[in-house]
Amino acid sequence: MTTGRCPVRRTRLAGALTAVLALALAATGCGSGNGSGSGDGSGSGDGAPGAKTAPAAKTAAAPDRVEPLAAPAAPRLPVTVDSADGRKVTVASTERIVPLSGSLSEIVFTLGLGDRVVARDVTATFEQAEKLPVVTRAHDVSAESVLSLKPTLVVAEGTTGPAEAIEQIRDAGVPLVVVKPAKSLADVGTRIDAVAAALGVPDSGTALRARTQERIDAVRKTIPARAEKPRVAFLYVRGSAAVYLLGGAGSGASSLLEAAGAVDAGKESGLVKDFTPITSEALAKAAPDAVLVMSKGLESVGGIDGLVKVPGVAETPAGTDRRVVTVDDGVLLNYGPRTDLVLRSLVDQLYGQKK
Repeated sequence: MTTGRCPVRRTRLAGALTAVLALALAATGCGSGNGSGSGDGSGSGDGAPGAKTAPAAKTAAAPDRVEPLAAPAAPRLPVTVDSADGRKVTVASTERIVPLSGSLSEIVFTLGLGDRVVARDVTATFEQAEKLPVVTRAHDVSAESVLSLKPTLVVAEGTTGPAEAIEQIRDAGVPLVVVKPAKSLADVGTRIDAVAAALGVPDSGTALRARTQERIDAVRKTIPARAEKPRVAFLYVRGSAAVYLLGGAGSGASSLLEAAGAVDAGKESGLVKDFTPITSEALAKAAPDAVLVMSKGLESVGGIDGLVKVPGVAETPAGTDRRVVTVDDGVLLNYGPRTDLVLRSLVDQLYGQKK
């Protein structure tokens, strides 16, 4: 039930605990996520990270790759676009692109411009990007490293920082476009459109958005009808950093769980924030039938045997049945072009043994 890679998407773990999560991710060498581990990659060309289902036998990991569009468009430049921080940014060249998160890297590569990317975030671990130099870790950007690569365009998340580094890049005259962070399935298409616009390939953005939505819809049609939906709690754990958190409505996982035909147990139990420290009382109230954890997080606590030792986990139905669902850190909360693979992995793990 594990797979390998690191998240945050980012991207994606925002809110009051962002700083805590960033420190935890940095301590473990993980970042955000484009992270999704995936199952069989149905309908998805090159495949994606493999997932392991609990408590069933492990599956072999598929190559961790993104699937570029078959006929990507050439950039039409210059373009002036609206950055999510309220600025207007003019992009004159995309010859040297630096995406500052794994999720953004995934979109750029899938749009067919991966050969122009000159650096990556630590979370961009898919095969086509893994050998690029790392210039940012868990939202901690090295402006000097970025500028040393002479970028003609930098694309950042709304959560990318520190602010001083972002300003240093801008002050050097490099166009920097900020994209709103993703929190749900509804953000997939808008993020693809935003990146495509900044790259001067809006038609490719339209094509990728349609392809991605078609694949998500296809996965959702395979979800078996159930009288009772499984209750799944999203746990963010990093044993090496002593971070043990229960996801709530703002964690970013709710939309995926609900799309997979499940109930977000943390959200349903009344947790309105992104994350709250795990307690026996909070888990008892959530009463999950299964728990969702990132694969590196599961490894950090010693696998399922270690996870059930986290206070309160063993007393839940999930802990009793050892029902653990894992997805690669680098894609789980990316809400990008491989979201269908994340969803497929969740569906396969939640229902695969009971069909």
